[in-house]
Amino acid sequence: MTELSAPTDPSPLREPSSKPPSKPPREPSSEPLRELLRAEPVIAVVRAPRIPDAAALCDALAEGGITLTEFTYTTPDVTDHLLRASRAGRRVGVGTVLTAEQARRGVEAGASFLVTPGCRPEVAEAAAAAGVPVVLGALTPTEVAHAVDLGAAAVKIFPARSFGPGYFRDLRGPYPDVPLVASGGVNAGNAAEFLAHGALAVCAGTDVVPPDVVAAGDWAEITRRARVFTAACAGAFS
Repeated sequence: MTELSAPTDPSPLREPSSKPPSKPPREPSSEPLRELLRAEPVIAVVRAPRIPDAAALCDALAEGGITLTEFTYTTPDVTDHLLRASRAGRRVGVGTVLTAEQARRGVEAGASFLVTPGCRPEVAEAAAAAGVPVVLGALTPTEVAHAVDLGAAAVKIFPARSFGPGYFRDLRGPYPDVPLVASGGVNAGNAAEFLAHGALAVCAGTDVVPPDVVAAGDWAEITRRARVFTAACAGAFS
């Protein structure tokens, strides 16, 4: 399976200096994330007041068919959860990233991708400097174009439920090659429709990871919900 890491570019030639040269920014490689989303088009988005074991949560999701987990800055101690899950080898990212500082902290904690709720230029710059892909949030056609110009690996359309699956078909007209991710109100009942109308991937929120179930550490229930959701998504490709 494609990994989300990006290669480090060699340092450019510099004039002699008494100070050691600093490392240049790494260009993020967007294609590995896009390829992964094409193969596994679901990101679990976790917002919970408490996560007893982040690695176990990722394992429960993976058992149900969801291997990409996005922890968010609306969750207390999110960087601690990222550290635990990433050190255990789980594929995790961090979302609701609003500032460059949050982006840097998330990457340092092991996030292999970043997600924003809207177009955030400073987050895009921090992602480029760290060499990790960023999924930028947008809604209007103008915002989609702005996200692409900022180097987004994919563009998250939020809130997807408010505009419906048909909106993705409409966006495909002017943006046939832009990877779009449906987020906000996506559930097992409508996920396949979003995918069928042009979304590359969908975000699974409370339908799969309800805050109370996560806080209780009911991993069997999380796995059950993930299986239902991924089975529903499979209907878009049958």
